[in-house]
Amino acid sequence: MYRVYIETYGCTANKSDSEIMIGVLKRAGYLMSDLNEADYLVVNTCGVKQATENKIIDRLKKLSGLNKKLIIAGCLTKINMNRIKKEVPNFSALVDPKSVHEIANIVDRVRNSSEQIIQFSEIPEEKPSLPRFSFSDVIDIIRLSEGCLSSCSFCATKLARGDLHSYRPEIIRNAVEQGLKNDHKEFHLTSEDSSAYGRDIRTNLPELLESVAKINGEFFIRVGMMNPLHFKKVEIRNLIKVYKHERIFKFLHLCVQSGSNKVLCDMRRGYSVEEFIDYVKHFREEIPELTLSTDIIVGFPSETDSDFERTVDLLKKIKPDVVNLSKYSVRPGTLSAKMKKLDSKIVDKRSNEIHKLIRKISRKNNEKWIGWKGKVLIDENGKGETMISRNYSYKPVVTSGSIGSFKDVKIVEAEDMHLVGE
Repeated sequence: MYRVYIETYGCTANKSDSEIMIGVLKRAGYLMSDLNEADYLVVNTCGVKQATENKIIDRLKKLSGLNKKLIIAGCLTKINMNRIKKEVPNFSALVDPKSVHEIANIVDRVRNSSEQIIQFSEIPEEKPSLPRFSFSDVIDIIRLSEGCLSSCSFCATKLARGDLHSYRPEIIRNAVEQGLKNDHKEFHLTSEDSSAYGRDIRTNLPELLESVAKINGEFFIRVGMMNPLHFKKVEIRNLIKVYKHERIFKFLHLCVQSGSNKVLCDMRRGYSVEEFIDYVKHFREEIPELTLSTDIIVGFPSETDSDFERTVDLLKKIKPDVVNLSKYSVRPGTLSAKMKKLDSKIVDKRSNEIHKLIRKISRKNNEKWIGWKGKVLIDENGKGETMISRNYSYKPVVTSGSIGSFKDVKIVEAEDMHLVGE
């Protein structure tokens, strides 16, 4: 029997795609193996940042010298196919994110042909209904949709995953029910923009969450990131109402990217800083224990010193619990790639300043939880003999216990990025 090795880079969506590819390959009779024993190598790539792309290209070069069939999947196949062809010319196949359901057929074709295969699809299969092999015994990643409705000037993911294609609510619900049968207890509903879910199929995110939350069982739901542009088109009162359900983590990932309206306009984000602040205010008024996560890009080409200070001021004002900080990265095919880049020293300085700030803010937010008592779900291994768990606000709590189990804890200590429970 033929053996396949899969290596994954990038976001939660990419992990989900790899889980699907493993499920499809297993159903077709292929065996999963380590790198040394494999007959076929599948690398699920990411192209969101230049540094990540460089790392992946270097890895592909090494793998291409192992005299094994190399199948390159994921976003980079669409974002920078020319570079792949130039620097990794002896690949066996390229597979875009919308074609993961074809992976077994592609391996079959690679086995029986010496010609290079390029498999790109216009419309994705209903991914939640495809077979999956979860990397976790606790967490189940379920795609809400493929693509998005935005056209951000800096983002190449749109080039790879295309326009919004929402999956039908009943398929998502069935996937959660199947996950519960497999003893999963934490469901990550993910997409490029969860707030845009259903706009193309006459439904919406609150309706979906309400339906999924009604499923019987002891589990939590984590809702994936949202763009304020489409967040404002969701009925916020209905979203807040369903967020109060006991099965939904009080975790809001709302990506602001900058505290400057001028920069947001240049990024083509489609909302203002004031609108973002208003959305956060509404949520916190109704759900005070909300864990707020956001994304910040520093060093966008048009970002001035005053623009940067506005971002610093915004972070000080809203005090997010989690900030995914990135330095601007030029991506091929994007509008911002035509703009003059800032000096890297300036970008590094700004990044370091915000990094220090967000750790300080996170620590102060975490200290408010000291003394809290309640139930947590142990969902992953920690360092040494410790375990990582999550409380109802998706706060990471370092504790002891068995993975997949619920446990009552008391928070006794707060670190920059996590809590400690006994």
